[in-house]
Amino acid sequence: MPLAVALAVLTLASTPIEAARPANKLPLRHVADVRLPGSPSRFDYQDIDAARHRLYVAHLGAGQVDVVDLESSKVVGVVRHVPAVHGVRVAPDLGVVYASATGDDTVLAIDESTLAVIARVPTGKFPDGLAYDPNDRVVYVSNKNAGSLTAFDATAAPQPRPIEVADETGNVVYDPTTMTVRVAARMPNQLAEANPRSGEVTSRIELPGCKGAHGVYLEPEAKLAFIACEDNARLSTVDMTTNRQRDTMSVGKTPDVLAYDPRLHRLYVASESGIVSVFELHGSALKKLGEARLAPHAHSVAVDPATHRVYFPLQDVRGHPTLRVMEPTG
Repeated sequence: MPLAVALAVLTLASTPIEAARPANKLPLRHVADVRLPGSPSRFDYQDIDAARHRLYVAHLGAGQVDVVDLESSKVVGVVRHVPAVHGVRVAPDLGVVYASATGDDTVLAIDESTLAVIARVPTGKFPDGLAYDPNDRVVYVSNKNAGSLTAFDATAAPQPRPIEVADETGNVVYDPTTMTVRVAARMPNQLAEANPRSGEVTSRIELPGCKGAHGVYLEPEAKLAFIACEDNARLSTVDMTTNRQRDTMSVGKTPDVLAYDPRLHRLYVASESGIVSVFELHGSALKKLGEARLAPHAHSVAVDPATHRVYFPLQDVRGHPTLRVMEPTG
């Protein structure tokens, strides 16, 4: 089969489609479906390079990273042999995308121009989420089963530095305000702060009412952090000025990946149950705009801040892995 056919875009007509009907309760409308390469299997994290208009999708079940051009809505490349890939994170200033290969406990550095793997860095057990510090050009990976972080320089010969955190770690994010990293940790459930220069955990924020802290998004302008509590279907909001949890709100069962549109102030929470929750941030308060089941296992979400389009990789739509493209209404 020719490559152009295999990577063709399936743009659906305006008539409703079965898998999209539940989204009527969401403040989103269906734009298109993009057929992705590989097997109809599980996906995980995504990341967008806004300058290059590219979306990188961790196709976990297929052991590959799918690359989608956001202007044409076409697949423009595949990085194969990334065993059990979970996390992806772009370093746009370097033209490199990093992917956590959980199958062999490494992080792969991938050249954005050639999609060639240019480095492999050993990590702790079960590397999962990734963060990038553009100031010091340091990459961080959360090692879920090891309960640690691994940090390494992106512009030199990688020398991995472990940072012990807890029994288990969730996702990790870079905090540009404090120039530290924040990571979901358990047990107990906390948002931990680590100083990569000292290699120590410098603070821990308790998350009462949050069970299974995992997904994390940091909104530095509002000085808030949002944590997905996967074991009791809650979204925790932490005030970063007081270092205290402000409240928790209900979301779909087993929430996982969070994404935020900074111009529309919309927070998206995708869950393993396929339920997507949409919130709007007013100052420092969240208002739920809608919540509905999008599709089975729709637990990953990404937002293009330029177009406001929202992306959900779905593992099986009529027998094919598919990237569902939606855009906000209202």
